[in-house]
Amino acid sequence: MADRTPPLSVEELHALVASGEIDTVVLAFPDMQGRLQGKRFAARFFLDDVLHHGTEGCNYLLAVDTEMNTVDGYEMSSWDRGYGDFAMLPDLATLRRVPWNAGTAMLVADLAWSDGSPVVAAPRQILRRQLERLAEHGYTAKVGTELEFIVFKDTYEQAWDAGYRGLTPANQYNIDYSVLGTGRIEPLLRRIRNEMAAAGLTVESAKGECNPGQHEIAFKYDDALVTCDQHTIYKTGTKEIAAQEGVSITFMAKYNEREGNSCHIHLSLADTAGNNAMPGDGEGGMSDVMRHFLAGQLAALRDFSLLYAPNINSYKRFQPGSFAPTAVAWGYDNRTCALRVVGHGRSMRFENRLPGGDVNPHLAVAGLVAAGLYGIEQKLELPEPCPGNAYTAGFEHVPTTLREAAELWENSPIAKAAFGDEVVAHYRNMARVELDAFDAAVTDWELRRSFERM
Repeated sequence: MADRTPPLSVEELHALVASGEIDTVVLAFPDMQGRLQGKRFAARFFLDDVLHHGTEGCNYLLAVDTEMNTVDGYEMSSWDRGYGDFAMLPDLATLRRVPWNAGTAMLVADLAWSDGSPVVAAPRQILRRQLERLAEHGYTAKVGTELEFIVFKDTYEQAWDAGYRGLTPANQYNIDYSVLGTGRIEPLLRRIRNEMAAAGLTVESAKGECNPGQHEIAFKYDDALVTCDQHTIYKTGTKEIAAQEGVSITFMAKYNEREGNSCHIHLSLADTAGNNAMPGDGEGGMSDVMRHFLAGQLAALRDFSLLYAPNINSYKRFQPGSFAPTAVAWGYDNRTCALRVVGHGRSMRFENRLPGGDVNPHLAVAGLVAAGLYGIEQKLELPEPCPGNAYTAGFEHVPTTLREAAELWENSPIAKAAFGDEVVAHYRNMARVELDAFDAAVTDWELRRSFERM
């Protein structure tokens, strides 16, 4: 990734701290679930002691389950290894203000061991490695993520106490593209848009979606690592703003039996001159590199589904006729396919429609890049596009459960070659932990069907 001007410079931070306008600095990194984990520092201490040296965090932060319970099976971190620290090193290119928290700035951290070597299973380091491989071929990845969420009028505490059932959505009916529907909560949407812009993100638009209370705010595409960092900042910030406004937001892939929360990911390649490398003189206006790159997506899609759909709930989205994909297929502007080619000329790109709102963007984009590199290196040929309804066209099916996806990932030669044994084992164990927890749980579905009638 080329050098870029950060949203806030170190010199500006010094001045803001000296004037008392900034008193807190957050240093955080994306964990396995894509959540920001880290510390809040007194700003003066951060400038004097942390800015150029980093800080430490317990390495169990990449070896716990979703509820932060310690679990076994991770090579990097365990009771037997003493749960030591790794270093959190500030990436100065990510320095920015946090408008929704008074007097606050933040940075994203890279993780390293005490000898300076990277923590290879950390999501940000996984993405960095794939982007380095892509650069060796002369390309950079440009990425945009489209993240949907559902707004409820209940606070997070009320939702917890209600067991997340019987909540009141911000809209009572389908408001897809409805200006009236988005107007119902425009004060919240406007605050999110404006404060994300003040944090250095480039906001494009907001629109309603299909599920009651469902909305989407879109941001302009950027370099892959920048987009993924901003995605995690936006997701955390949106929840914090919602809490301040007395409402709650969920990004879970499938909250109920209606439309799920998607996170479609758009990707194009730029060459060394900064031009889009996707368009060309080939069939459909595509270049050779785009055809190989897209063919790699198809070849690795099932093997890499764990990166695109990382949770048990993720697989509830993949239902026929739901606008979430079930077919390992591609098509031109075809929303029934897993991979959708859109745009032409300078705007040509493809969209992966598998990820839901629960996706870890760093892992998903790393998967897209690795799959594309597989296609380039193997010079894979692109099959014919799907011109119609991919749901009924007989294509190979995307994995239907986390268990299936985890087994494909664990046994994938493509994954092992691209990511290495350590990363494959680490995220296979993440899936195992979630599956074990779910298999041991008694659900409300079982209670309703069995308590009296069985």
